[in-house]
Amino acid sequence: MARKRTYRILKVVPTSFFADYGCHVRILEEARILQALGHQVTICTYNNGTDPDALTIRRTMHLPFQKDVNIGSSWQKIVMDALLFFTTLRAVWTVRPDVIHAHLHEGALLGWATGSTRRVPLVFDFQGSLVSEMVDHHFLRRDGAFFGPVQRLERWIDGLPRAIITSTQHAADLLVREFACPNERIHVIQDRVNANTFRPRWQTDQQANVETLKAELGIPRDRQVIVYLGLLAEYQGISLLLHAAHQLVVQQHRSDLHFVIMGYPAEDYYRRVADQMGLTAYTTFTGRVPYPQASRYLALGDLAVSPKVSDTEGSGKLLNYMAMGLPTVAFDTPVSREFLGEHGSYAEIGNPAALAAAIAEVIDHAEAAQAQAHALRERAERDYAWAEAGRQIVQVYDQVCAQARAQ
Repeated sequence: MARKRTYRILKVVPTSFFADYGCHVRILEEARILQALGHQVTICTYNNGTDPDALTIRRTMHLPFQKDVNIGSSWQKIVMDALLFFTTLRAVWTVRPDVIHAHLHEGALLGWATGSTRRVPLVFDFQGSLVSEMVDHHFLRRDGAFFGPVQRLERWIDGLPRAIITSTQHAADLLVREFACPNERIHVIQDRVNANTFRPRWQTDQQANVETLKAELGIPRDRQVIVYLGLLAEYQGISLLLHAAHQLVVQQHRSDLHFVIMGYPAEDYYRRVADQMGLTAYTTFTGRVPYPQASRYLALGDLAVSPKVSDTEGSGKLLNYMAMGLPTVAFDTPVSREFLGEHGSYAEIGNPAALAAAIAEVIDHAEAAQAQAHALRERAERDYAWAEAGRQIVQVYDQVCAQARAQ
């Protein structure tokens, strides 16, 4: 029997890794499962960010104007990426990786530029369209002069790697349809969840913790709790969620509801918006929740909501909701459908009134909501384990490294 090959993997991560949100969780869990499978993983990333246990991380030099966390598009990131180029180039020649696994389009460009100096094959972990992200973050306008050139740049970058990994089938279809990527180079490896860490209340003795946390946060014990955990930004639909809460609490006088909105970086801004809407007594903003504490805070929920309106990015938070056994309401995007399937509750994209109606429908039908919760937990356990994702990633490495040797 042939001995399985172990790989030296260089991950290029042009973001403030580790921070407690979306794509960082995917990067972290990928690295962990690859190490568990016996591979060596080195991560090149920005200077700012926290160091998870047992990971080898190489960081850029510190700059005095750096923010604590860089999220989305900004001019500062251009400087950070220039520094990351040199950090990655040094790693290419000292680590001598077998494969470069790049995240985000900047990472793919840096991985290609540095890896080409030693002919290291490149795998690109595609987590959303570059131009769509820049539009979402108001760094680019669809009717602006730079939209076309940036879109052509994205198409060129998508053509650099030997293989592209996507977290959803929707993203894979987007690459083929809008960026002319060959189907055979695209591998769908969906986001996953650690179902041993994220467990529903009915499987654990969490009630005492829930009551304690409610008291700490000032949440009345008799309210139905709607939870959101993720970045706080417009493209994540936070304003739409607050408008839905206003319709339920203020207009429909639903004093039995409480919205716990967890995340950062704009919690102070959205807290002020909620106060102006008359939602002060019915909303709690926790700020940043460390990833190891996420399951404890999600256990507060009787229902989870994902009002994300971006239709190209993944939505890993849905998997955490599913594993926690939370009935889930989301806008009706292809990504939401892909993860939740027939067990999700959906609202028309961008419509806060529809979101409010979907939340009320779940809250007011407890038996159906409980059935939905159990079905989502079962789906998370059955279809979204990280061990299988790790094996699939290694198969992609096998393919690209074989191609490189053949050439």
